[in-house]
Amino acid sequence: MNITQGIKMAMSSILTNKLRAFLTMLGIIIGVSAVITLVSLGQGSTKQVTEQVQGLGSNLITVTITGRGSQTSLDYEDVMKLNEKSAIEAVAPVISQNVTVKHGNKNEDVSVEGTNAEYESVRDFHVQTGRFLLPIDVEYRQKVALIGTSTATDLFGLTDPVGQTVLINGNPFKIVGLLEEKGSSMGGSNDEKLLIPISTAERVFATKGVRNVYIQAKTPEEVDLAVSQLETELAKKFRGDEDSYRVFNQQDILESVESVTGIMTLMLSGIASISLLVGGIGIMNIMLVSVTERTREIGIRKAIGAKKRDILIQFLIESIVLSGIGGIFGIIVGIGGALLVGSITNIDVAFSLNVIWLAFGFSVIVGVFFGIFPANKAASLKPIEALRFE
Repeated sequence: MNITQGIKMAMSSILTNKLRAFLTMLGIIIGVSAVITLVSLGQGSTKQVTEQVQGLGSNLITVTITGRGSQTSLDYEDVMKLNEKSAIEAVAPVISQNVTVKHGNKNEDVSVEGTNAEYESVRDFHVQTGRFLLPIDVEYRQKVALIGTSTATDLFGLTDPVGQTVLINGNPFKIVGLLEEKGSSMGGSNDEKLLIPISTAERVFATKGVRNVYIQAKTPEEVDLAVSQLETELAKKFRGDEDSYRVFNQQDILESVESVTGIMTLMLSGIASISLLVGGIGIMNIMLVSVTERTREIGIRKAIGAKKRDILIQFLIESIVLSGIGGIFGIIVGIGGALLVGSITNIDVAFSLNVIWLAFGFSVIVGVFFGIFPANKAASLKPIEALRFE
């Protein structure tokens, strides 16, 4: 018996018992589709978070000051001296508060960040109209502001906000720039904010000192060196008290995210793979039933010259065809399911051809593994006993 003939006979047997064949393949379909859906959503989530982290800025390092004793922050001048380190490209200290911003009869609760001109390159924030903050704005405590797109729409509608005036804690600020739309990140919306000079923020917020600093390393290769230089300098400032500060490396955050999502995806895929094993058991069960039902047919085939190998191949091919068709339907359902869940939950979906082939290949292997026993049982039947079977 050749392979083509075996496939034709397998398809004929499947089409004769459509419902039974579908129920047999159901476990394979569920298993393959579950693996593809979960892995695609997991990889999509990882990609989405990675893009958000990378969108915070290139080669980004974040320093958070918790302080010790009476010293709970750093002076702006001390922070800017970090720029002198060989591995550091730019430093952008930030003072932030949530305040009510007013324009006319409209009020909005907005995050206002006091920072400097280097924030533009460190955090990869740019303006679409107007200008960014300048060193002179910080030096002379200018009451100027940059506005995010969402806040601009809330306060000004479709009117160009550049040149308009808003009140921040009762102080008038002139809008000098409209920020580009950045969307949301792990810290919330990047478009619902205002940026003002850090020196002005200290006066308006009645606060002194910096607790959050964004730092850009010169190159990705120098990020670790920059972190080491920062930790050395901060250890001097706080007399070796490592609990007084935290240094977060963007790459460390990415690795942690990928590690967590990778483990979760692997666990969920493992659970989903159990369905494939259940489906394989279903195939073995139905093939054993098929062997029993077709015992006389097997006896006739052997009586007219079919060899043990021919019977073995016939039933093994039937098992593989069942699992293979189930795998194909599983791929279709898995892709559709991932797209549907992604659209409902707003999670990015990332399909991997390797994962799809792996899931399909595993379904075929399941068909081979669980089809061997029934096929061997059929091939081992003696012609006389098979012909006598009622």
